[in-house]
Amino acid sequence: MDEKPGSAENLSLKEVIAMGIGGMVGGGIFSVLGLAIAQAGHAAPIAFALGGIIAMLTGLSYARLGMRYQSSGGSFTFLEHAFANQNVAAIGGWLLLVGYIGTMALYAYTFGVYGSAMLGDDGNNPAMHHLLETLILLTFLSINLYGVKASGSSELLIVTVKVIILFLFAGIGLFYIKADHVLPVFNLGYGGVIMGAALIFVAYEGFELIPNAINDMENPERNLKRGIVWSIAVTIAIYILVSLVAVGNLLPDEIQKYKEYALAVAAKPFLGEAGFLLIGLAALFSTASAINATLFGTARLGMIMAHERALPRAFGFRRKQNNIPWVSLVIITVLTLVFVNVANLTIISSFASSTFLLIFALINLSAWRLRKKTGGGGAWALIGLLLSLASWGALIGYLYRDDARNLLWIGLSYLAVILAELVFSQRGLLHRRG
Repeated sequence: MDEKPGSAENLSLKEVIAMGIGGMVGGGIFSVLGLAIAQAGHAAPIAFALGGIIAMLTGLSYARLGMRYQSSGGSFTFLEHAFANQNVAAIGGWLLLVGYIGTMALYAYTFGVYGSAMLGDDGNNPAMHHLLETLILLTFLSINLYGVKASGSSELLIVTVKVIILFLFAGIGLFYIKADHVLPVFNLGYGGVIMGAALIFVAYEGFELIPNAINDMENPERNLKRGIVWSIAVTIAIYILVSLVAVGNLLPDEIQKYKEYALAVAAKPFLGEAGFLLIGLAALFSTASAINATLFGTARLGMIMAHERALPRAFGFRRKQNNIPWVSLVIITVLTLVFVNVANLTIISSFASSTFLLIFALINLSAWRLRKKTGGGGAWALIGLLLSLASWGALIGYLYRDDARNLLWIGLSYLAVILAELVFSQRGLLHRRG
């Protein structure tokens, strides 16, 4: 493909990297940090590093597939090319859709937790939490229905501010780490590291949005892979440093008590109340922008899937005035509202992590199956596939041992997705009979 000339309308490499970082550091680290420390203990930074390795290998698969099949359909399009059976790609698309609903629920949950904490709530007033998480979702539903969205330059500004805050937190906090808080490294055993990495893997969801924008970026042959690799690398560095500072400044009892907003509490020992407020504001800022971007992208994924007959036709309905897929927006927001208001942090995080581990396993499998068409990389794709499946298996094992009820809930959700495709989609049994 010929090189695209740069223009004000195309995304620069910096903006592509910002898109990836913004998608990943969009709220996950602010809420799942406590879960990672609870599982991995002092080795939480290693758990984040392990998750980062899986993300990087999968990112390379996305880069190869993205260059070969340049489409805004992203993961869904790659699955369509990799599998002859259209139902496989459609089920993958459904999984991607519900995965994004899970991440939006996580962002809304995090917004509610940090918003309540900053308003002085100590966790004894669930009504405030539910009110805030509901309001933020309804706010961005309204914004998206009216067609307001952020440009690449504004996303770059948002991400820059967020990254500066987190690196300042990590840079200053490193000088206050207490040795007895981080040693011995594997104080909760080696298995906890794998469990921790699997449970918080949703914190690496987001970079897969980059290939969707390949037709809107400058010099995609050069910038697609670089954008994915650099965004994942920067995110890994942020997560390792931030988790190291949090482990080094919080006692186990504090982590258990403030698990849902442990990152803000971790800033108090060396930055005081101002640090708590700074991290709290960063969390609110991050989750709000992530909800907006994810809702915008997910609604359009639903529209594309409807046009490909993988979702009911209603998901493709658009307003004539501004071409907005309003039915898709409303349905996705309602499902997110229900999920976030009935589930706790562990089930939201484990559901989203499980879903994206499965999706990334499918993408790595796709890259391996299409390795001759994409120009190689089969070995890395196979390693990414095996690591994704191993982490998913560890997560399922953890839920089976400690939270069988939630595992059943996740299993029923996946069964519903498969049945919806096989029965109710436009290729389904009911339509065939019709």
